[in-house]
Amino acid sequence: MLDRDGYPPGVPCWIDTAQPDAEAAVAFYGGLFGWEFEDRMPADVPGRYFVAQLHRRDVAAVGSQPEDHSGAPAWSTYVWVDSADEAAARAEQAGGSVLSEPFDVVDAGRMAVLADAEGAAFCVWEARASKGAQLVNEPGTWNFSALNTRDLERARAFYGAVFGWQADADDEFMTWRLPGYGDFLEQRDPDLRSRMAAVGAPEGFEDVVAQLLPMASADAPAHWSVTFAVDDADAIAERAAQLGGTVVVEPFDAPWVRLTVVRDPQGAVFTASKFVPPG
Repeated sequence: MLDRDGYPPGVPCWIDTAQPDAEAAVAFYGGLFGWEFEDRMPADVPGRYFVAQLHRRDVAAVGSQPEDHSGAPAWSTYVWVDSADEAAARAEQAGGSVLSEPFDVVDAGRMAVLADAEGAAFCVWEARASKGAQLVNEPGTWNFSALNTRDLERARAFYGAVFGWQADADDEFMTWRLPGYGDFLEQRDPDLRSRMAAVGAPEGFEDVVAQLLPMASADAPAHWSVTFAVDDADAIAERAAQLGGTVVVEPFDAPWVRLTVVRDPQGAVFTASKFVPPG
């Protein structure tokens, strides 16, 4: 189990969800993943922001949905940047939009809410005191985020211009890679590449920062989604239903994983995935 203390620019670093009843969401996710929560919103600020911890490390957050927010709850992905203002400017130049202008989050950092050229919303994070998720890829923690898009070429152009990402595909995966990310990870985890090779990971997988999911249906808009690592997808689906959630997709096997898709009681959708290496 390796702690994280910051991310390179261009790497997703945090996730949270804003919910109409934040306390109810805390009860659901605490029961589902064993998270413990701490409200880190100053007492004189409206709303709550409950940071979830597992093994005493920050892993995600549940916040209060603003009163004027009319959309359904969802999980949001934050990408680490050197400057939220400069990232917002790059997004506009690349054909995206700024949904919320850059602003300071007390002493934690500075952020902006952006949308890509197809309308998929995400956040950028200029870290100060808060340096993103401290534990990832362990059961009960964030595994990765995915862009769900119908226009691959527009997505390639946009995210390449804003973050330097490259879209990569083989027979089983479509992913976003950030060249050099594996070198950053290997400084903390010297055995990273050898472990990936041992399980047959595709070449360059150490540089993967997110997944890319082409959408065939026109029913849903382009969007970002999140996946949590679990040690038993079937048990998580059963527990989610017991806690008031809805199993949108029953557990099934896919290359490298067994996964299920769940909607929490207030409407936020996520995937829970157990890693199952070939053989």
